Amino acid sequence: MKPIYLDYNATTPIDPEVAEAMRPYLFEYFGNPSSSHWYGIQTKKAVDEARRQVADLLYCNPEEVVFTSGGSESNNYAIKGTAFANREKGNHIITSAIEHPAVLEVCKYLAEKGFQITYLPVDEFCLVKPRELQNSIRPQTILITIMHANNEVGTIQPIAEIAKIAKEHGIVFHTDAAQSVGKIPTRVDELEVDLLTIAGHKLYAPKGIGALYVRGGIRLEKLIHGADHEQDLRAGTENVLEIVGLGQACEIAKRDLEKNTRHMQKMRDLLYAGLRQQRGEIRLNGHPEKRLPNTLSVCFKSIEANTLLAEIESVAASAGAACHSDSVRVSSVLEAMQVDLEYAMGTVRFSTGKMTTEEEVNHTVAVFVKTARRLLAEK
Repeated sequence: MKPIYLDYNATTPIDPEVAEAMRPYLFEYFGNPSSSHWYGIQTKKAVDEARRQVADLLYCNPEEVVFTSGGSESNNYAIKGTAFANREKGNHIITSAIEHPAVLEVCKYLAEKGFQITYLPVDEFCLVKPRELQNSIRPQTILITIMHANNEVGTIQPIAEIAKIAKEHGIVFHTDAAQSVGKIPTRVDELEVDLLTIAGHKLYAPKGIGALYVRGGIRLEKLIHGADHEQDLRAGTENVLEIVGLGQACEIAKRDLEKNTRHMQKMRDLLYAGLRQQRGEIRLNGHPEKRLPNTLSVCFKSIEANTLLAEIESVAASAGAACHSDSVRVSSVLEAMQVDLEYAMGTVRFSTGKMTTEEEVNHTVAVFVKTARRLLAEK
């Protein structure tokens, strides 16, 4: 029997509807979208339809959607593209201490190229304070990049408020929405961001596909040079198969958003209630309310999370961020939140999905409580 999957923030399975939509583009429709004959026209139509589906989810114009290879490329393009296109205006970038490595490593790279980076702190709930952001702005500030929702603890940032500050100062604003798209509303007309990152494999589309929303009028320096694909913003023959998958996943996400949100939150809260009832000495990480509906980061006091997870073969979850699941060091997010070491080392991130069942949650509670008690008794 396969383990119960509670690591949906790391990746999601491909939705059966998504796989079905992709199937014809494996064999029947294989043309190059740039070709003018019948085969090319069929795939060009498919790419255009997928672009419309993504735009419908974001409430933007289809021509503002650029397909990429995933969240990391979208973040790289948004940040590097803005920085290099606006270098004559300034060299200062503001980000936060709890960003994904696909943002932090880009900022580190830019610092080596002469850009100045400000890393905003967060409070104990993992929230960026808009006032501190306001005070960090300089005449040379050209970009603000703050994630929409944190991948480890799920805290949702005040993006619309930050966007208002950025707009008042004429600063480009990017948000990494890889974890939020498909889980909570991500309407760019409400968030008022200039750039927004999507990662397909976080919302039941394949790995290796993503998108970047680029508000009309925003200048980006081209990172991949070649032909004039993607409105002459990203060269390379389109990955039609996976673009179709992303488009279908976005259509499903919009259609089922309220239903899926309710279900994921119900499963998350059931899991938390069960763990608290049977094991009171656990701590919740992140904001208790301003948090993704599927994300539960909890600390088991005096137990190392990697040891706990290694002892449990029937449940798949993460110790801290999924990108660092093979490491016992305290994550940068928990450090930024100043979580006590005895709790931080015992942090487990559970993330539910639309396929999670109540039976799976009840089993997870039972095995985690039993294993935690045994490990403590053996100390």
